[in-house]
Amino acid sequence: MPQLQTSCWPVQLICCLLFVVHTHAQNELTVPQQVKLTPDMRTQQISISWLGGSANMFDVMILRTELNETVFYDSVHATLNLTTGRYEWTWTSAEPLECTSLSVRIRSREGTVTSEWNGEQILQGNDLPTKVKFQMYPQDRIVHAGDITTFCCIVAEGALFGSVHYGNTAMNATRLSRRSYSITVTHQPPSNRTGTNVICKDSEKTKMAGAVVFVAYPPLLSDFYCETRDLTSAVCQWKEVRDTRLYGKRRTIYSLNKRKCEEANLVENLRTCSMAHWEGNWTLDAVNPLGQDSVLDSAEIRHRVRPVAPENLNADVNAWNATLLWKWRYDSYDSLPLVCQVEIRSHDNKTKRTFTGVGLTAVRLLKLYPNEEYTFKVRCGAQRNFWKWGNWSQPISIKTNMDVPDQPDVWMHINSDNSGQIIWKPLTSRESHGPITSYEVTLWSPKENLQHTEMLPPDTFMLPINLTRISAFTNDNQVMAAVIAKNAAGDSLPASVIIPLRISDQSQIAESRVVYMDRGFPLVWQDDTNSSCGYVIEWHDALCQQDCHVEWVKVAMGTTNTSIESANFQPGVKYNISLFSCSSELLQYWQGYMQELPPSRAVPHLFINQQDSDVLLTWEAMPQASRRGYILGYNIYLNNDSQLVLLANLSGEGSRKYTVKGLSDGSYKFTVKAYNSAGEDTGATISITVEQLADWLILEILATLGVVALLLSIVTFLCYKKRKWVKMAFYPDIPQPKLSDDWTRTQVRGPLDVRPSPHNVVHVVGKPELDSLKEALVVIPEEDEEEEDQIGGEPVDTDEPASLRYYNQMIDERPIRPRYPDSLDSSSSSMDSGLTDVTYTGIQTSGSSLVFHTDQQGSSEVEMAASGGGYRPQRQPASDNSHPVPAQSSHDPQAACSGGYKPQSSWNLDSPGEAEERDCLAPCLGSPTSVASTQFLLPDGESEEHGEEKRPLSTSAAGWFTNLLSSAKP
Repeated sequence: MPQLQTSCWPVQLICCLLFVVHTHAQNELTVPQQVKLTPDMRTQQISISWLGGSANMFDVMILRTELNETVFYDSVHATLNLTTGRYEWTWTSAEPLECTSLSVRIRSREGTVTSEWNGEQILQGNDLPTKVKFQMYPQDRIVHAGDITTFCCIVAEGALFGSVHYGNTAMNATRLSRRSYSITVTHQPPSNRTGTNVICKDSEKTKMAGAVVFVAYPPLLSDFYCETRDLTSAVCQWKEVRDTRLYGKRRTIYSLNKRKCEEANLVENLRTCSMAHWEGNWTLDAVNPLGQDSVLDSAEIRHRVRPVAPENLNADVNAWNATLLWKWRYDSYDSLPLVCQVEIRSHDNKTKRTFTGVGLTAVRLLKLYPNEEYTFKVRCGAQRNFWKWGNWSQPISIKTNMDVPDQPDVWMHINSDNSGQIIWKPLTSRESHGPITSYEVTLWSPKENLQHTEMLPPDTFMLPINLTRISAFTNDNQVMAAVIAKNAAGDSLPASVIIPLRISDQSQIAESRVVYMDRGFPLVWQDDTNSSCGYVIEWHDALCQQDCHVEWVKVAMGTTNTSIESANFQPGVKYNISLFSCSSELLQYWQGYMQELPPSRAVPHLFINQQDSDVLLTWEAMPQASRRGYILGYNIYLNNDSQLVLLANLSGEGSRKYTVKGLSDGSYKFTVKAYNSAGEDTGATISITVEQLADWLILEILATLGVVALLLSIVTFLCYKKRKWVKMAFYPDIPQPKLSDDWTRTQVRGPLDVRPSPHNVVHVVGKPELDSLKEALVVIPEEDEEEEDQIGGEPVDTDEPASLRYYNQMIDERPIRPRYPDSLDSSSSSMDSGLTDVTYTGIQTSGSSLVFHTDQQGSSEVEMAASGGGYRPQRQPASDNSHPVPAQSSHDPQAACSGGYKPQSSWNLDSPGEAEERDCLAPCLGSPTSVASTQFLLPDGESEEHGEEKRPLSTSAAGWFTNLLSSAKP
């Protein structure tokens, strides 16, 4: 037990020591006492001071009293004021201090040991219930541009918060207390002269409060200097780098060497402050609510002299010069070396001339132009230690006197028809030296001393001439033309030009092209030793042929290159440029464009011509007026309406035709465009339909006909050569009918003249009881139609002569052998009897149109023939066909068929019905004919078998062969 008690003593001792130290520390950290709050509403700062405690650190807590929200809580170092013995610390609020009440609490801190908090100190705000009005803070605050500013709005008691606007911008508000709301504006732009308005409204927009804020800059100075104008006083000037945006009572205040500048007004972006005496060193201070700035300057007075403007300017004027005079305001300038500058204005020209002298008050201005208005003004500066030019004087205007005109610039231009014109350039105002009253032009021959003078009005600048008429009055090769300009002051010197009366051949001079460069045509030529007085370069529009508008320039002797320029040069216009010697001899010739343009029109007269499957395009040359550049060639396109397909490019202006080859049938459209270095023209389009040529079709037809004709000729020739074989093969001889006995007949009349007829009637009369050796004459009367020249209502062609001759008929006992087997059926009655009489029929006229009727009384005619001895003569009325003939009885059918010619007997068909079907035509066809006839003796049986429609064809074929063979010589 004693040992245990001994070991507990150290522990108890340590615990006691710790307790004593802690108690001592608590006794040392006293609670801050007598806390005092001092607010600064403009700077939004609270100065806090208190007594008590020896600690260096204090915990400060600041809260919004009404909502008990912590605004600031941190440990701070407080400063002990040795005079008052109080600790002091300052806190800056983000919101205006008027916005709401703030509570402040403080305690001492020593490391981790702190004292108790002091009693709460409250800074009353303006949101107390006793202050019921609408309020806005801060009021009329001046802040730097770009700063952050917090505004608060305290709504009226009983009202509800609505909105806050900064300028025209609605802002988001934060609630600070029951009635107080705040907004924060960042990056504020500079305000205008009256500031920026901040307005707060209630929810009903019936009440509001507002504040104005001035966002501006502190002063910033530059270019500060001081100078003297009268060699005594000082005038200091400076510039403001920027506008501070503060005006009125908030403006910047300036002071020079601690003396306030009352009249530091801004003039031409400069502010000026004057001092009565030169001090050599100056300090300028500038102060405004946002800050201040200071600048320094120092100099000797003779180094800063800037004279005032000259006064009372006057001038003594002549034609070519004037004397300018003025006065000075200060007498101190009389001994001051000055440099003066005179500005001379005339029309739109402005020049400056400089003069020097001590106390300078007059200068003489030379090289003026007569009859011209001038304006002068003067300024001066110190010649030694020049500082700056002084102010300009007031301007003075004068007009110089007139003088004689300058020599005109004269030239001539000759046309191709030996006419021409003497031309001269109008004199400018600086060349005329006064209004021109007239021009005098004189033509004279130096060798013959002949002259002619004309007076021209002042607005005329050319005189037409005719070289042919002039040559008639002189034998000289050239004449001189002299031009004199006149005004009120006198006459100018004469300007002359040589006019050659005999123009040399200019075709030997080669044309050259010149390219426009740098506002002109650069020309180069070889020097001509004969041109002792220089050269003349003339140019005009190349399209002009008569009385052209000519421009020219004269070049001094020895010059071999120049560049001609003119304000009249136009794009797309071709110019002829000629180089002449001073004796008017053409030396060189150029052509050129100022700028080439695409051709103004399409190629003219585009033609198209088909050549087989090819198409030839041709066109004419582009007119010069439409080229507007050198034609380099032509592009040929296939025009598909939607696009142009390039077919060919023809280089050179002379290529004006192109052949498109191998086109198939169809429609095509082609476009031809001329082009130069600037581009193509609009294009000429032409279309064509390619088809097989009619000439070739005709040639093919003619060739075919020729071949057919050749073949027919060959066949005909072969048939002719083989005519005997053809005759034997296709048309053998028909045996002649012969009589068994040799007997003769008495010829009653002349031979019967019977023309061939397509239809013949053969009457076979079979009489077994008659003697075959007897001859009988049977007279058959001619039968007429029921109406003259009408059969069946159709006209009949009567080709028979008025009278017919006939032979006696002879009867052979042998039967005639028919040509075709089919004839046996038609002549069976004759063949059965063994005695056949052949009767020669008369020629029928248009028998194909006759209509015949069969009669049962045909047997009576046979009996009449038998009673006549078996022979009946053929008969035809001897009277004219024009006389009517009595109609025969209707029971004589053969008479009706014969049409005036009756054979001895009739040839009947197998049955009367067939005759009716064939309209009596068949009984008249195919019958035997007389010996003199070329027709077949017996009917064609084949024709009877195949019908009536084939009979004319076979008859025609037989007739053709018969004629062919009968005409051929055996």
